[in-house]
Order: sequence, then C-alpha cells, then structure tokens
Amino acid sequence: MSGGTLGPPPVNSAAVAASAQGRQVGEGHPRKDHLLVARMVEPGSRVLDVGCGDGLLLALLRQRRSVDGRGIELSREGVSHSLARGLAVIQGDADTDLVDYPDDSFDYVILSQTLQATRQPRVVLEHMLRIGRRAIVSFPNFGHWRVRYEIGVRGRMPVTENLPQPWYDTPNIHFCTIRDFVRLCRELGVQIEQAHALGASGDPVRVNLPWWVWNLFGQQGIFLLRRG
Repeated sequence: MSGGTLGPPPVNSAAVAASAQGRQVGEGHPRKDHLLVARMVEPGSRVLDVGCGDGLLLALLRQRRSVDGRGIELSREGVSHSLARGLAVIQGDADTDLVDYPDDSFDYVILSQTLQATRQPRVVLEHMLRIGRRAIVSFPNFGHWRVRYEIGVRGRMPVTENLPQPWYDTPNIHFCTIRDFVRLCRELGVQIEQAHALGASGDPVRVNLPWWVWNLFGQQGIFLLRRG
C-alpha cells in the first residue's frame, strides 16, 4: 500500500474544481497533487480528464507521461483555456454526459477535485469505472481537523485552503470524508490500488497510520481505483 493504512481491508473539474490547494503558480510549477496523479498513470495511456478545468493536469500528463488525453469541462472559460493549450477538450457535464461514452474507452478516467461538485457522485464513479480500466479520484477531505473545528467550535461552515469559497458561493454540494469515500468503494466492490492522504504541505503522508489519523489530518485524498 502507498502512504498508510485506511483501515481493514488495507488499501495501498463536470464542475469547476473547488479546491485551491497547491494552486498553480506558473506553467513551470505543477501542483503537488497533479504530480502525484501523473505518477499513477502509465506512459502512453489513453486518458479522459473529467472536469479538467483549465487543462493544467491534462497538459502535465501529455508532457510527462505522453498520454493520449481527452477532457470534458463544464465551464466555457475552462474549455477555452484548455483549447489554447492545444488540448482535446469539449464542454460537457459529468452528471449527464459520461453515459454517452462506450465501455473501456480509456485506460484511466480522472476526476480531480470535482467529485464533491457533482450531483450524483456514486453514478459518476460507476460510469468512470465503466469507461476506463482504472479511475483516479481526488477530493478535499471534509473530515480534516480544521473543518471539524470550524463547524464544532466556531459553529460556521469552513473556509480553508482546500475549501476556499464561502457557503453561499460554492459549487460543492456533496462533501465527503476519506472514510466516506472508502465506504463507497466497498459498496461498489471497487478495488483500491493506491490511496494517499495529502497534508498541509501538499505532500503525501508517508507513514503507516490507522485510517482515523488520515481522516483527521489529511487535507486531500487521492485514490487509484480498479473494478473489483
């Protein structure tokens, strides 16, 4: 397993991306979570990036992993930025348009920091694993201690690096924790090939810890999944 222990059994933008964690400083400084995703992808693979935003992750995969990449993005601005990078991106919605893709169209289907902004996260995940042989999903962890503090002590909806928008101006509609996501994977019979919790620095937690520690201190979760 990579990074730690989520609990028994052990486990080694669609919508506009809602996280500002590790936001791109410039073209030469990729986000740390993007770099981790790139390491999960085999070179030369066929990749669909769902909710690809401005195309930074897809461009990174093309540059460093030589992928045959496609993207789908809800916002016109995101599509325009992606096309300006020479990427094959179309405007579309993960909740309604993934059904049109044939089975096994891609080696990897990626949903980066967008799961919480979909209307039907479970259905989206099922389509991802139908369309692709593997899926990579990352999301802000609503179980992080700062989120719990904002709600439990201050009595207000959290505004953090990973959840930067106020409650009245956020695309997020289905928050989840690392524990919630692992449970969903079990319900769907999905195999978790890799799992990482990212700390405040954006780097993975690299020590073996029980799942509740990841759920408390991980600001993001990143999972590599395969059909059961």
